[in-house]
Amino acid sequence: MTSPARRHYQRISVAQAAGDAGETTMQGPAYELMQAALFEDYRRLKSTQSMERRAEIKREILPRYADYVDGVLESGQGAQDDVLMRVMLWRIDAGDITGAVAIACYALTHGLNPPDKFERSTAAIIAEEVADQGLKQLDEEGIDVLPLLKHLIDVEIMTRDADMHDQIRAKLFKAIGYAQRTAGQLVEAQSSFERALALNDRVGVKKDIERLERLIQQEKGQQQNDTDQANA
Repeated sequence: MTSPARRHYQRISVAQAAGDAGETTMQGPAYELMQAALFEDYRRLKSTQSMERRAEIKREILPRYADYVDGVLESGQGAQDDVLMRVMLWRIDAGDITGAVAIACYALTHGLNPPDKFERSTAAIIAEEVADQGLKQLDEEGIDVLPLLKHLIDVEIMTRDADMHDQIRAKLFKAIGYAQRTAGQLVEAQSSFERALALNDRVGVKKDIERLERLIQQEKGQQQNDTDQANA
């Protein structure tokens, strides 16, 4: 286990390297060390067929990259960094949307490119992968929906002006709508579903919109009854 002093030294070293790299490409001993670790972890993941097991492995290995990420986000000036981008994707897959969004904000601010072999833009990858993970988490019992909803909305705002396929943006609005519905924000959820449907008529929210319309009308009727009784 790495000592606190060693972790502090690593974070400071990475922060200095990230600052020195400017807007070019991340380099230096700390980066090369993380690249080597990433290569070994990537090989381990590629040899694992189960997606569930892959997510478990990612949750297991991600802490070793935490100090590196903190150093880059602290002092980075936007140098292209494949280690950082790969960790962002792994965090999404591992269910750490909070950690992934922190990197996503930096990546989009500085225009970082995704790792090799990705045809989608960084914004499209972030929007789609976070939406998929959000939909997955919403199916879990006991989900703390408000932090998830905040992250989904943050991603929508961060990627709002980016060019991407309408189907991807529709999926993001679908995830936002489900989160809003779970949080009891019915009117907002209806609006998000309608936006998703406008972007992709096959996104699968038509029944959800119909149910929400009925629920909203029921709520309005109950509120009116309560008002009438109070005034009686």
